[in-house]
Amino acid sequence: MLKFFFWILLLANGALLAYRQGHLDSLMPSGREPARMGNQFNTDKIKQISTSAAPAVPAPAASAASAPPAEKAALPEMVACTEIGNFNPEDAKEFEAKLGALVLGYHVSRRGVQETTSYIVHIPSQGDKEGADKKASELRRLGITDYYVMHENNSSMRWGISLGVFRSEEAARTHLTDLTQKGVRTARISPRIATTNLAVFQLRGITAGQKSEVEKIKADFPKQEIRACAPG
Repeated sequence: MLKFFFWILLLANGALLAYRQGHLDSLMPSGREPARMGNQFNTDKIKQISTSAAPAVPAPAASAASAPPAEKAALPEMVACTEIGNFNPEDAKEFEAKLGALVLGYHVSRRGVQETTSYIVHIPSQGDKEGADKKASELRRLGITDYYVMHENNSSMRWGISLGVFRSEEAARTHLTDLTQKGVRTARISPRIATTNLAVFQLRGITAGQKSEVEKIKADFPKQEIRACAPG
């Protein structure tokens, strides 16, 4: 029995060796490259295709997006605030009507002209009636009796003390010097401003071309002054 298995294994090993060495290719094609080439038709007409790199495709032209941006249109030159005045009521009405033809809208504003009408020498507010009365007593001790305690509700000088009102600043300064020599140390001068019936027109954010049109209208009012707006 052992001899039988021995001869079976020996035959199997021999057959495997013959297969690996190609002795059985005629009966059992191995599929290796020489065998496949031999089984192909018209192998003499096969040509090798070049594996060199294909010619480079030319780069596309630069897109419009990469092109330099077009130059921005020049913005119109703007003019700083310009003021024209001072108009009396009749001239102001006529000038305003002519400006309306330019359709400047919110760029134009009209306001009353404020003027300094007088100058007041005063001691600033003492905060309340008690403080004002105390300061008045100090003035009387210095021999000063020409004063007035201001108690107007709608005044920033409420509970201050007026020591005199003058038409000119020079006259107010002369009086202040006299008070200082008598021992008054806290008095000062303030202008008294009132809104008159005169009018001034302000033009803001207009173009140079629009200003030129306004100047043509202003030529009909030779007594009026055109100037830059006051700061603030």
